[in-house]
Amino acid sequence: MRPPLEFFFDYGSPYSYLADSRLPQLAERTGVAIRYRPMLLGGVFKATGNRSPALEPIDAKRNYGGLALRRAAQAHGTPFNGNPHFPINTLMLMRTAIAAQHQGVFEVYHQTIYPAFWIDGLNLGDEAVLADALAGAGLDSARLAALRSRDAVKNDLRRNTEEAVARGVFGAPSFFLGDELFFGADHLVFVERALA
Repeated sequence: MRPPLEFFFDYGSPYSYLADSRLPQLAERTGVAIRYRPMLLGGVFKATGNRSPALEPIDAKRNYGGLALRRAAQAHGTPFNGNPHFPINTLMLMRTAIAAQHQGVFEVYHQTIYPAFWIDGLNLGDEAVLADALAGAGLDSARLAALRSRDAVKNDLRRNTEEAVARGVFGAPSFFLGDELFFGADHLVFVERALA
């Protein structure tokens, strides 16, 4: 039986957003199941010594990275406006993703957060802004807020992050087919070749 494609992601990663926009078509073409693995990218960076491309100290390289991101979004027809609040601490968002998985509403949560972050440019590090976005999607934001403070949710996010690092993840998006790591939205083409 074919293993699922594990998708380790953080909502604060714009390339994770671009990759996510292509996953439904990949699943449709190949029949692979997608397993969503929320992780805390800041925790990955801390554990590995890596850093966000947004913190690149060479101005020209950082600026080109932004241009490359916009080009990639345009090439794949993915709406992308950026976010004036980027980068934000995504701990609350990622804990709420785990809470949504526990509650069985992850699909709606997931389909709400990426557009709110990367198209609408909302400050999702603000609890009130997040609550409004979730309520607008018909989710019980108070219930999810209560769940995300539980130890079971915190521990699951910590475990996902630690597992990612132990398996060789250093950034997002990261994908696994079995034990094979694929890093970056641009490497989905290699994922598809491996699936073929």
